[in-house]
Amino acid sequence: MEDVLQVYHRPYDARYAQVCMDEGSKQLLSDKREREPMEPGKPEHDDNEYERHGTVSVFVACEPLGGKRVVTVSKRRTKKDWAYFMRELIDIQYPDADKIVVVMDNLNTQSPSSFYEVFAPQEARRLTEKLEIHYTPKHGSWLNMAEIELSVLARPCLADRIPTLEQAQQMVSAWQKQRDHAQATIDWRFTAKDARIKLKHLYPSFT
Repeated sequence: MEDVLQVYHRPYDARYAQVCMDEGSKQLLSDKREREPMEPGKPEHDDNEYERHGTVSVFVACEPLGGKRVVTVSKRRTKKDWAYFMRELIDIQYPDADKIVVVMDNLNTQSPSSFYEVFAPQEARRLTEKLEIHYTPKHGSWLNMAEIELSVLARPCLADRIPTLEQAQQMVSAWQKQRDHAQATIDWRFTAKDARIKLKHLYPSFT
């Protein structure tokens, strides 16, 4: 926990981009009956019945200090999906960074070993060396600021019924452009000192 909190209080340095990465999911749903549009004196009518069309994964990487985020919607959340998402982050989004300092949850798919299952060894090693990874502790995913970004994304963009992967991708892309244009940042104020007081029960007791 304190390792992650220490990362959050490093000063901004474009050569060592600080990025939080997380993933969520969205169930694809369509209306069984066509919605009745709003009319004078009559609100829009939305039927409760819907059809399921599977689930998609939403990969989010946000740079809290730089006001930038990268969002991808894919059919799955496999090691391959994670590996390709991270390669785009390294080569396309932050090509000039010496290192990308990544905070993420300790999931079995989110590991440099995934690179070796997807790419040739020399490519996997190249990608691994570009990352400085800091994992959130068990039951500590709330420390990942990408969760905040996912929450902001979900309210205006993913709360409604979305029937197809393509529509989800279009909506997420539009949201990302709007939020990047606003250069929305995250002002994280919780420190290790705060943790030692508010989460005192997590620390060993010395007498």
